[in-house]
Amino acid sequence: MRAARLIKMVLLLQSRPSMTAAELARELEVSERTVTRDAQALSEAGVPVYADRGRVGGYRLVGGYRTRLTGLARSEAEALFLSGVPGALREMGLEDAASAARLKVSAALLPSLRDASRTAAQRFHLDAPNWFREPRTPELLPAVADAVWDDRRITARYRRGERDVERELEPYGLVLKAGVWYLCARVAGHGSFRVYRIDRFTAVDAGEGRFEREEGFDLPAFWEERAEQFARSLLRDRVVVRLSPEGVRRLPHAVDPLSAREALAGADGPDAGGWVTLTLPVESEEVAHTQLTALGPEVEVLAPEALRERFAAQAARLAELYRPRRSARTPGARPAPRADA
Repeated sequence: MRAARLIKMVLLLQSRPSMTAAELARELEVSERTVTRDAQALSEAGVPVYADRGRVGGYRLVGGYRTRLTGLARSEAEALFLSGVPGALREMGLEDAASAARLKVSAALLPSLRDASRTAAQRFHLDAPNWFREPRTPELLPAVADAVWDDRRITARYRRGERDVERELEPYGLVLKAGVWYLCARVAGHGSFRVYRIDRFTAVDAGEGRFEREEGFDLPAFWEERAEQFARSLLRDRVVVRLSPEGVRRLPHAVDPLSAREALAGADGPDAGGWVTLTLPVESEEVAHTQLTALGPEVEVLAPEALRERFAAQAARLAELYRPRRSARTPGARPAPRADA
């Protein structure tokens, strides 16, 4: 514990011209008396810590005692500080490690680049969760994250429908998607890779046994492939539609973009009015109705007939709701009396 604190003290002093005992005590979460003892221990160990006495005094390093990362341009240094996602690191229990790493980098940078962390933070912030959803950190996430970093097998229990299932897993990687944490893991003894929502884990037991990681495993590529497979697995139904030129432009914003592009590539038309006809994969008629409603009069459903009838009924209700008013008076109000009455 003390060794880590001494290292952090050296790094703090490398990153700033000088620091008072009170500032060091606050950063290290110790008393000023402990700071004094630590400074003396560093000096005895050969680290040139110099104490400036007096009311405005403090501690500083002398003799050019520092290690610098040379060759970094400002844009490279700023990009380095963007590589961490503070919220995600905190949820995985890695906030202290990330803070120490940033401190080491700051201490080693040239003086002209030491504001890189501040300038980067002023220009970029990642807010991963969706709108209107309260993000919740899975209670077992830190334990899973530890196993991922150490390549340790875990025995996990998770909810599947109404029952719990237990699996021995080799945890390869973590993915944060729209505020939800997922584990990409290989089932021990099975060889297949699967994806698990960590908030569905009810218990995680990380033993001492380690697994041999497949050297060619590519987490981003694996996730992209599985995400695409998952999206496609939801699209079990088909609808036939006609789209105006404006409907063609807006379709990828209303439904799954990949499915929209593939359907448009195989579309018939355009006809004399510029409309095209295509078969679109959808999750269900209910979902298709909700999605295609966003296109308004730029889409006509041709099949299935039940979905076409649903749009026709909706159109009739809208026509009734927006029919021209007979007069400008407030509905239900009595007409004004005639002057000769």
